[in-house]
Amino acid sequence: MEQCDVVIVGAGPTGLACGIELKRRGLHPILLDKGCVVNSLYNYPTNMVFFTTPELLEIGDIPMTSLNEKPVRGEALKYYRRVANHYGLDVRQYQRVTKVCGEDGAFVAHTTDADGEPHEFAAKKIIFATGYYDVPNLLRCPGEELPKVLHYYKEAHPYYDQDVLVIGAKNSAVIAALELWWTGARVTMVHRGDAIHQNVKYWLKPNIENRIKGADIPMHWRSSVQEIRPHSVVIATPDGVKEIKNDWVFAMTGYQPDTVFLEAHGIRFDPQTKRPKTNPDTLESDRQGMYLAGVIVAGMHTHEIFIENGRFHGKQIADAIATALK
Repeated sequence: MEQCDVVIVGAGPTGLACGIELKRRGLHPILLDKGCVVNSLYNYPTNMVFFTTPELLEIGDIPMTSLNEKPVRGEALKYYRRVANHYGLDVRQYQRVTKVCGEDGAFVAHTTDADGEPHEFAAKKIIFATGYYDVPNLLRCPGEELPKVLHYYKEAHPYYDQDVLVIGAKNSAVIAALELWWTGARVTMVHRGDAIHQNVKYWLKPNIENRIKGADIPMHWRSSVQEIRPHSVVIATPDGVKEIKNDWVFAMTGYQPDTVFLEAHGIRFDPQTKRPKTNPDTLESDRQGMYLAGVIVAGMHTHEIFIENGRFHGKQIADAIATALK
């Protein structure tokens, strides 16, 4: 069993920021992630452009630069790798945390590595910085389990000359629809509402609206998917039920934090907002010695916390832990 002061579950930007601040206070953190470092960013679309500017993504007082005004995914991945190296953060990739046992001052995090081998990490404190990207919002319709149904979009090339349905009208759906169409897929969209979401990136919104207006990308407004079949999808529309030819479905319906995992560890959530119960000054949860950082603190209101402000949770939590361990 390995020993450390703090186990940080999640090695995204917020988890890295927590690790940096703890090291600055003379503590030894170990970061555990089920995937690679900044795994959520890695799973973003390959050609994604951030909405924000480079300085708002910075952690650990390390400057971030980009070729253009707004950084792209590849630049962000390179930056966070550089930060992890600079601070010598002890990041254990491909270590899925299965459970955390014990109590404040004497926790044990149990993990399984990429080979299925178990590991144990003893720590005085635990920080959960697990983000919200792990659990997709399901359609809950027949056929959603088919392998052609995808909840994450990476890149368009494999879907050239294919019939693709994109569900949703927020940023992820718009990016997927446009890139798929540009690459030669036959794209159709479905949305429960009657307009593209107002918060879609300003350089994408008129583009998708023009594609829809020109019928390059057919859009079914105020509609929903009723069933997904091997070679078609059934859609309920204001004009009645329609069945259209289909090879792939991208259900870009959003994500939510893994509250089931956290609730199993004694962390309570507001039933309406899904906000966890935390001390606003320290971000310690109801379970003493366990802290929450990043977007997970916002519950269902994921628009309230991004990398830009979630990164400051590291200092807040590190101050509290350093004081408690004096």
